[in-house]
Amino acid sequence: MSKTVATLFLPLMLFAVEWQDWTSGVKRAQKTQKPLLVSFVREGCHYCHDMERAVFDDANMSAWITSCFVPVKVNLTYEKPPFAARVPMTPTFVLLQPDAKTIIKSVPGSWNIPDFKALTESVCEKEH
Repeated sequence: MSKTVATLFLPLMLFAVEWQDWTSGVKRAQKTQKPLLVSFVREGCHYCHDMERAVFDDANMSAWITSCFVPVKVNLTYEKPPFAARVPMTPTFVLLQPDAKTIIKSVPGSWNIPDFKALTESVCEKEH
């Protein structure tokens, strides 16, 4: 990547949610006792891309998600669900207890920031 391109995109990348793979995310959840936010996506899913851009690349939302959850991304194009999750569509978000076995809530679909936060904030133990 050229220096100019890196300079242009670096600020955007610093605010995006830093997704982890399943194994790393589970270890972090168990260590921190934060619930997991598992994002199920597929290649070519424009709703997944829209949500990434509109929600997860937002600095405030990224900070909120990171403070509340351990974010994990599973790309169903290449991976099978690592637990017994029902994934009716992509994107689908599953919130799990830190034990990585107990499903708290499943949220299918693409959302804007206020709606996604409203759907997930009851799981967040912090006050924001």
